[in-house]
Amino acid sequence: MTADAAAEIRAALPRLRRATGLQIAFGGLLHEPRRMRIAELNGAVTGALRGLAIRSGNGLGGKAIALSRPCVVTDYRTARHISHEYDAAVAAEGLRSVVAVPVVVRRTVRGVLYGALRRPLPLGDRTLDAAVAVARDVEQSLVVRDEVQRLLAAARAPEATGRAGAWEAVRDTHTELRALAPRIPDTSLRAELLALCERLATANAPGHAAPAASSPALSPRELDVLACVATGSTNATTAERLGLRPETVKGYLRAAMRKLGAHTRLEAVVAARRAGLLP
Repeated sequence: MTADAAAEIRAALPRLRRATGLQIAFGGLLHEPRRMRIAELNGAVTGALRGLAIRSGNGLGGKAIALSRPCVVTDYRTARHISHEYDAAVAAEGLRSVVAVPVVVRRTVRGVLYGALRRPLPLGDRTLDAAVAVARDVEQSLVVRDEVQRLLAAARAPEATGRAGAWEAVRDTHTELRALAPRIPDTSLRAELLALCERLATANAPGHAAPAASSPALSPRELDVLACVATGSTNATTAERLGLRPETVKGYLRAAMRKLGAHTRLEAVVAARRAGLLP
C-alpha cells in the first residue's frame, strides 16, 4: 500500500465513526491480489488488529473481498456464515457487531473498511448506508489519485517532448492535470502536479520560439479555462471538466483574453503559448 493510498484510508476512519456512531473503525488496502493487511485503526484499545493479514474468503473482511459487497454480522463470535481464522484478534479487541465494506475501484476490490461495536447489536440499514457512503468517497479519491499518477507518468516520459508528433499529447496531459489539481486534497501532491504543469507550459515545443521573458498574470482559474480551450473544448465542455457553470467559464475566458490583449479564443491561446503560460 502506498503512503498516499494509506492516507485515504486513515482519513476515512474518523469519518466512518462519525457517520455510523460505531465505536471503532479500521481497514487497509490490498497489497497483492486478494490479500490485505489491516494497517489503519481508529478507536482501538489494543493493537491486536494491526497488521492482521486478511485473505479473500476468510473472516468477514475476506468475505467482503470475495463477494465485492458489504458484509455484516450481529455477533462475530457466533456468526455461522463466516470462517473464524481471526477470532483471537477480534476477541482481544472485544468486537461483536461488525460491518465490512469493500473499496471497489473499476470493479476491482482495492481494500476494506470495517466498523464495529463492542456489543452484539443489529446494525441497521442507516448504519450500513453510511458506511458504504464513506467507502464510496475513498473510491473516488483513489480514482483521482490513479488518474493523477497516470498523467504524471505521461508528462514525465522522456519521449514526450522529443517528438513533434507527441506535442499534442503533452498539451492534453497539461490540460487534464490542471483540471484535476483543484480536486486533490493532498497539498503536497497538488503542489507537485501544478509545478509539473508549469514545467510543461514553459517547455519549448518543436519548431516554436522560446517563451517570452515576462507574461501576463492570469489567475489559476483563468489559466484552467484557457488550457481547456486550447485543446478545442467548448465552453460547455470546459464547464463540465472544471466543475463550473458555463457563464462562469465565459467570464474567466473574457478576463484572460483581456489580459492577453486577444480578441478571439485562438488569439488568446497563441498569446498564452508565446508567454509560456501554456505548452
